Amino acid sequence: MLAKQGTKKVIIGKDTRISGYMLESALEAGLSAAGLKAIFTGPLPTPAVAYLTQTFRAEAGIVISASHNPYYDNGIKFFSSEGTKLPDAIELAIEEELDKDIECVESSELGKASRLNDAAGRYIEFCKSTFPHNLSLAGLKIVIDCAHGATYKIAPSVFKELGADVVAIGVDPDGTNINAEVGATDVRALQAKVVEENAALGLAFDGDGDRIIMVDHLGNKVDGDQIAYIIARDALRRGELKGGVVGT
Repeated sequence: MLAKQGTKKVIIGKDTRISGYMLESALEAGLSAAGLKAIFTGPLPTPAVAYLTQTFRAEAGIVISASHNPYYDNGIKFFSSEGTKLPDAIELAIEEELDKDIECVESSELGKASRLNDAAGRYIEFCKSTFPHNLSLAGLKIVIDCAHGATYKIAPSVFKELGADVVAIGVDPDGTNINAEVGATDVRALQAKVVEENAALGLAFDGDGDRIIMVDHLGNKVDGDQIAYIIARDALRRGELKGGVVGT
């Protein structure tokens, strides 16, 4: 569909599942055959692919991941050129294309694949830029559980560079251990580590890094509703919310 619209550039990221390499190769072949340029980022959180799709001025973004599911599951997710979810109509059109014969371009028009070697660095700098310059995490001990997934390099780096004392777990992906007794779907390891390290808090990501669970200094889980309340209360205090009701 992108080829029919005359667009030429697609950002492709993935989590750490062993099958991601296979799907990368399949996407490279298909996109190149359609005359598109495939730009691979390697393991990268889903929000990072959305961010790079927009800032790199790509026409679309693709994430190879099955999120919080076991390693043997996998799939693909598409982003628009703005880094947002595709409209339902376009998703349906893509599904219809899957049942049709593939239209290949002439050999001289085949697309080329490349690697964006500084993709992780770009996203790390973006994450740091969202943190207020007048604040620091110095003196704060944080345990981070990356679920052996897509955040295993980025999350520890961001918090370390912001000054925090970081203890990282779930940062040794082997292709088959993503989400296995670690991460946002199983915070027991994080809870134990927070108490053991006498840390201020713990953060657990899921496999593709688009959701998070917190643990307080006593090892108690802080779920999404509580996190939303904390963020909303702070935004209200700073005058960034209108009224006192938050709808979800």
